[in-house]
Amino acid sequence: MIRLGVLEAAGLRHGFFTREGGVSEGVFATLNCSFAAGDDPAKVAENRRRAMDRLSLPPDRLVTCQQVHGREVVMVDHVWPRADRPRADAMVTHVAGIALGILTADCVPVLFADAEAGIIAAAHAGWRGAVGGVLEATVEAMQRAGARPDRIAAGIGPCIGRDSYEVGPEFPAPFLAQGPENAAFFRDAKRPGYHLFDLSGYVAERLSALGIGCIEASKDDTAAEPDRFFSYRRTCLAGEQQFGHALSAICLAS
Repeated sequence: MIRLGVLEAAGLRHGFFTREGGVSEGVFATLNCSFAAGDDPAKVAENRRRAMDRLSLPPDRLVTCQQVHGREVVMVDHVWPRADRPRADAMVTHVAGIALGILTADCVPVLFADAEAGIIAAAHAGWRGAVGGVLEATVEAMQRAGARPDRIAAGIGPCIGRDSYEVGPEFPAPFLAQGPENAAFFRDAKRPGYHLFDLSGYVAERLSALGIGCIEASKDDTAAEPDRFFSYRRTCLAGEQQFGHALSAICLAS
């Protein structure tokens, strides 16, 4: 499990979990926390239990969403059954003892906290969600709940690194449409016309533009570290069909 200093300093229970320490097997080995990936549900439940145990929480205090690569944010005031999870890519709560969980396999998990206001959030930022405004929507929801951007600490978790993230000629267009300065997040790939994209750097810049007080990013590249992380990109390049998802979670202490 990876912890980031900006969230540690805020005194929050949080963790960006790796693929290590679970009970799943094969392509899901070992700490797959996604019920939707095709893994044995009993093993996924045990993996989630183990993850929550690392945060000193019972497993029934974890909430997750049906992530859809959008910008929808939900306010969480109770723990919902897994079958009733909403279609959303971010959650905000002021309720202590509820763990907000994000599932990723190359996309960016972002955990937020305004410790003074007692407000936390978790967001799933793939490239579509990031360019589409999920980070802005999350911070806006935190502000409506009483948070202040300059007091928010944001931890950017492990995701696909720039050296692993080759994209096609058409890919930069929506980013450059936002502003020519976004060209800084692309560099030429070996293939003519292709680019390498710095997703984590782009997310950090979007957060900085929102006036977030403290931002820290993990340096881990999920696609380049098969023993530690699940990766959609690595799975596709290998011609495989199934892959696990890592959990990232944050909780206000009760």
